[in-house]
Amino acid sequence: MNRRTFITLLGGAAVWPLAARAQKPQRMRRIGVLLNAPSDDAEYHAWVGAFLQGLALAGWTIGRNVRIDTRWATTNAAEIRRHASELVALAPDVILAHGDSTVVPLLAATRSVPIVFTVVADPVGAGLVESLARPGRNITGFMLFEYPLGGKWLELLKQVSPEVTRVAVLRDSALPSGMGQFAAIQAMAPSLRMEVIPINLREADEIERSVAAFASTPNGGLIVTASGWANVHRDQIVMLAAKHKLPAVYYARFFVTAGGLISYGPDRVEQYRQAAGYVDRILKGENPADLPVQAPTKYEIVLNLKTAKMVGLEIQPSLLAIADEVIE
Repeated sequence: MNRRTFITLLGGAAVWPLAARAQKPQRMRRIGVLLNAPSDDAEYHAWVGAFLQGLALAGWTIGRNVRIDTRWATTNAAEIRRHASELVALAPDVILAHGDSTVVPLLAATRSVPIVFTVVADPVGAGLVESLARPGRNITGFMLFEYPLGGKWLELLKQVSPEVTRVAVLRDSALPSGMGQFAAIQAMAPSLRMEVIPINLREADEIERSVAAFASTPNGGLIVTASGWANVHRDQIVMLAAKHKLPAVYYARFFVTAGGLISYGPDRVEQYRQAAGYVDRILKGENPADLPVQAPTKYEIVLNLKTAKMVGLEIQPSLLAIADEVIE
């Protein structure tokens, strides 16, 4: 073997391992998803679908370079805690969590696994992050809304039903976000010459008694603020509003698809798409503590015309024109 041939073979031997390494498949990354809903909830499936679509657009393919472990924990607190512990034990690269009720047990289970949350009402007030600009710890995500939205709910109720002068505000007084939402509504009330009365959201019997007592006086309406208990009692609240013919404004679309009158809130499909962007950045090496918590960028009005007729309301064309979705 001459010298030139030997050098050529040696060079090839040095290059071959590099080429082989380059052809190795990507390391499989693992994403946990914790949801406070049953597995047959159509709304949640739509949101998760948007998240998966966002991941796909960023180059993540299930079974090729990413694995998704999803836990449908319902609204039961013990089940949520159990599933949170199970997900953390799997040592995922990042966890997507829906709402305060999933984030709190996850933070109790880990301070190292990155967490990206969606639809949390007040992450600073709840002690989940240090600040919106620099959340710190192992967590960041997307807020449900900003408190001034409460005033918009009151304005929308007046627009839907101008004769309303009294408003029952269903809120969870045990949550900082429950008090914050009520305070924003209360601050707007004098300018609209409306009186607001708080109703606690915790117990079904208490809700029924309080709404019935409120409805015994005319010119009333309802505002349902965001909380886990509002989700739990959704069907009962929608039924009571219909029974007492109370025009009601809700914070989320799924109340209107269940028979509620009108909602104004963030587009949750869009939030889940944005969450996919944060998960992608974390998988590529960014620290969740450095990713700012973001407020919603897109809100939507959803109106149920069938419910409007049942309550005896004639919806003005100006409101129909600005509605993002009309259910007939």
